Amino acid sequence: MYEAIVLGAGISGLSAARLLRQAGLNVLVLEARDRVGGRTHTLHDPHFGYSDVGGAYVGPMQNRILGLAAELGVETYLVDDNLYSLAETQGSVRRFHGTVPPVYNPIGFLDLNNAFRTLDKMADEIPREAPWKHSSAEQLDSMTAKELIERMAWAESTRNTFNIFVRMVFCVEAHEISALSLLCMIKCGYGIERISNIAGGAQERKFIGGAQTISERLADRIGRDRVRLGSPVVRVEEEADGVSVTCEGGESFEGMFAISAVPHAILQKISFLPPLPAMKSQLIQRMPMGSVIKTVVFYQTAFWKERGFSGCSVSDTGTVDCSIDDTKPDGSHPAIMGFIVSDKARRMSLDTPEQRKESVCKHYAKIFKMKEFLDPKDYIEKNWMEEAYSGGGFSNTFGPGVLTSFGEALLQPVGRIHFAGTELATEWTGYMDGAVQAGERAAREVLHRLGKTDPIEQELPSPAAAPPASADRSWLPGALPSIDALLRFGGIGLAAGLAWFFQSKL
Repeated sequence: MYEAIVLGAGISGLSAARLLRQAGLNVLVLEARDRVGGRTHTLHDPHFGYSDVGGAYVGPMQNRILGLAAELGVETYLVDDNLYSLAETQGSVRRFHGTVPPVYNPIGFLDLNNAFRTLDKMADEIPREAPWKHSSAEQLDSMTAKELIERMAWAESTRNTFNIFVRMVFCVEAHEISALSLLCMIKCGYGIERISNIAGGAQERKFIGGAQTISERLADRIGRDRVRLGSPVVRVEEEADGVSVTCEGGESFEGMFAISAVPHAILQKISFLPPLPAMKSQLIQRMPMGSVIKTVVFYQTAFWKERGFSGCSVSDTGTVDCSIDDTKPDGSHPAIMGFIVSDKARRMSLDTPEQRKESVCKHYAKIFKMKEFLDPKDYIEKNWMEEAYSGGGFSNTFGPGVLTSFGEALLQPVGRIHFAGTELATEWTGYMDGAVQAGERAAREVLHRLGKTDPIEQELPSPAAAPPASADRSWLPGALPSIDALLRFGGIGLAAGLAWFFQSKL
């Protein structure tokens, strides 16, 4: 009998298995796919080397995944965003430096600044481990993120910016998630700018060799004989002294405990005996995955860089919602990665890959004003909505009312079954770092029940190769007035002066 059986060989499941193996436990990992990695997936081909079509980006304050990578000998490199970025918003295209498009209209600038500041402050008050216990949880969970943004924003540009932010973080529209879940994500990701930015933010770095390398090396550490691929779990039965886990085809395995690192939305494919408690069963029916198609287009040369553009872009109407340069760190295999998310991903999932390729290339040619984008060398994509064992990406989402009604069932074990997965993380939810945290937390729960350790989450230090870089803004944004305050005290001229001063100092 195994002491623990882990369902899922993504980063979360393998992180749990690694910790259990370090404690000397007899562990088995069952993976439905024919590969490890879960929502990270690195393709290899002589035409483009390697390319991530799943989770890929890491940044400062993601200490767990960076520390794990350092331990496994997986190095990182900086994503290039030193040149101009492009923003296609409200029918116009403009260039800028950085990741978040600036607003030059004084009123719009003050409004966006106040929205950033207000949402960050509101998020800071949310308890990470139990957001449903916040004093205003019921109110915040009863409204959508769209309603919250519209209540606090005066300018259309502010609402547009946050709609793009929601689509890129959750892969859904702002009316599909609750305001409370939006604030939770901001809290777990250490602020809007930290989540949004490349330099100093969550998209600062990638892994040399691809993100799936983390899972490959974890599987090597655990022991390949303990990681069974092509073994979809169809039934988990709790018995008096353990659990019985049955795979497709009828093969069963016995263990003392089970850890499920399967996305909650996919748990409905597994039969549990006895059935899951009512609250857990109802919860997993209300945690859909986001909608995303990840694309990578390769070119003969990085001609966009030669003309002063980094390849980074955001768009509220075009095919690609966000693009980032994906050229290898040595300059080989020039490429641009682009996300198609939310409603656009759903509509375009009806197209063929060739049609999507054509649409993506036309989009780049239009906003960058470079016809060379119409002549790609290669194209790859991953429609995560088609993934039977993921159901979408990047993570589960919560609609209005879900967290306050069912949130307490999120982390609670069910008998001998414990739960992991990045959607259950309390820091960097939806990211690789969150996957590590949730996996280690579930493993410590099992170790505690076996009397081997206390269930204490230990922090991993950031490796020297990736020191934290501040994403904090200067002192001035905190001192600027909101539009409400401006109207109370008057002074459009003051607004213009302050906005000009701020822009000139950055």
